[in-house]
Amino acid sequence: MALKVKATEQMMKIGTYAGKYRYVMMPELYTALTQEKVIKEAALRSGVNRGVMQACWDAAGEVIKAWATEGHSVALPGLGTMRFGLRAKSVEKVEEVKAGLISSRRIIFTPNSDLKEELAKTAVQISCYDRDGKEVKRVTSTDPGTVEDPENGNQNEGGNSGNQGGNTQPSGDVPGEGD
Repeated sequence: MALKVKATEQMMKIGTYAGKYRYVMMPELYTALTQEKVIKEAALRSGVNRGVMQACWDAAGEVIKAWATEGHSVALPGLGTMRFGLRAKSVEKVEEVKAGLISSRRIIFTPNSDLKEELAKTAVQISCYDRDGKEVKRVTSTDPGTVEDPENGNQNEGGNSGNQGGNTQPSGDVPGEGD
């Protein structure tokens, strides 16, 4: 199995390369799997009746939503954890703190080490297309499988995870408010 990526030759509209053609990579997205298909497959793999699986799926979703909106970091089986966070401006004085400093609410997913390791081991296949849409090259990755860890502001090779509890905030955010 491999992740499929396409590199398409495109005219750059902004930035350093504005007015020049560059190959831009992006994942080749497969069709979105419907909830019904996922439930059917999970029921088949577990030997549980599809109706029971649907009820469990719905209940788990409601529990995850309720707990996450109460401020908990919630485990997603076999995947990692998810929680809500904020992007907000920082201020010098407590008198300046107000809800208007919040610029956005976020959903933060932290993958577990098994998922990171699986991603690190998965090959990347790149198909290159020129500006006319003609395939001109194919490449398969030979990189070390470095997996970015946005939670900790670093990269970990081979899917090894460091501290999974932290949250690095871009400058201008309130420290700890993303947690």
